[in-house]
Amino acid sequence: MKAIPYILIAVRFILAPVIVSLACFYGEESRFLIVALMYFGLLTDIFDGIIARKVGVSSEKLRRLDSQTDLIFWLSLGFAAYILNPELIKNEWKGILLILVMETLCYIVSILKFKKETCTHAFLSKMWGLSLLIAFTYLIGFQQVGWAFYFMVALGFVAHIDVIMIILILPEWQYDVPSSYHAWKIKKGKKRKKSIFFN
Repeated sequence: MKAIPYILIAVRFILAPVIVSLACFYGEESRFLIVALMYFGLLTDIFDGIIARKVGVSSEKLRRLDSQTDLIFWLSLGFAAYILNPELIKNEWKGILLILVMETLCYIVSILKFKKETCTHAFLSKMWGLSLLIAFTYLIGFQQVGWAFYFMVALGFVAHIDVIMIILILPEWQYDVPSSYHAWKIKKGKKRKKSIFFN
């Protein structure tokens, strides 16, 4: 049981090049398979943390590995979306650039302050992950942008602001901090009750 979280993270890591390869070599025929793999990847992301906390192996190493694998996984879907829908992606470059800039800022602020990358797994970031799922479902599966994409960009901006605030508020680096409010409570010395389902 203790190895399962690592296995689930490894599966998600392997899915990234598979997704890009499918888009490159099979094009239109791979759309719904890529969407299916995306949903499967999200399930591995949900359960690796839950299982890790349940069996007592949720550690800094595991959570940092999980965060970096998430980044690689979602970037692979972004590349696949571009390969399959280059014009749609080019038309929405401003929103995409905003998200990439915000993600980069989170890393820069965290590394400058703590000499480590961010690993908050905040609630808003989890919600943003679900919005990414919906946006990519429309984009890759049905070649549509619409409300799902714009909602994803808006929520992504807010979620990244929250992460930056968490980093700035925390007195020392921590993983699994649900929100900037919780970071403020940690700074004040208050203990937080943790849940196996979230953090």
